[in-house]
Amino acid sequence: MWGVIMEKEALKLEKDEIMNFLLPFFQNQKNEKIKNYKILNQYVQKGKILFVGSSLMENFPINELQQTLDKTICIYNRGVGGFTTTELLASMEECIFELEPAKIFINIGTNDIGSPGYKKEVLLANYDTILTRIGEKLPDSKVYIMAYYPINAKADFPQMDKSAKEEMFKTRTNQAIYDANESIQELAKKHGFEFINVNNGLMDSEGNLKEEYAIEGIHMFANGYRVVLNNLKEYL
Repeated sequence: MWGVIMEKEALKLEKDEIMNFLLPFFQNQKNEKIKNYKILNQYVQKGKILFVGSSLMENFPINELQQTLDKTICIYNRGVGGFTTTELLASMEECIFELEPAKIFINIGTNDIGSPGYKKEVLLANYDTILTRIGEKLPDSKVYIMAYYPINAKADFPQMDKSAKEEMFKTRTNQAIYDANESIQELAKKHGFEFINVNNGLMDSEGNLKEEYAIEGIHMFANGYRVVLNNLKEYL
């Protein structure tokens, strides 16, 4: 028994060491993306459409998928993988304000939900501040709050071992996402912005993200984003 405990502690220590090594790398990646966005913003056309948020927005293949639409539009994507609401708050100039968009589509907060010690009230307070700042600085912009996508913690994905899966879905559950969606819908109403339930067609009969759309249970392939775009296109 003692040997098993020691083995588990050793594995935990190893994981902690790996994370301590990787965190600065991931943070540097985020910083480089923000730096690149600031440079790109010098060349944008003002008054266009903006997608902003975390990796769920950054990975949206909108440049390819918008070719399927009946109208020609210009969409800029300023999503940053790993971003939380706190990080977006610190980067609103580069990710939002410098583009002066006519329409803003936001998907931010799932990394908050998936973080250790997640508290919904902190997520909502940060989101409230984000929306307040947008309303003050870009009063003529139309703002759309996108629902958080469902996850699939049930299916087996080859790249996910059991311990990684347990860690990933410890707080990021469909119930937590459902609760957060209800709250950000009320937040959108408070600010006079529109909440869009983009999840129609994404879920299976049990309310999970359909397995054929899921990469590892959270992120989606292009076929999942095609469903989201279909739910968004009337607002674009």
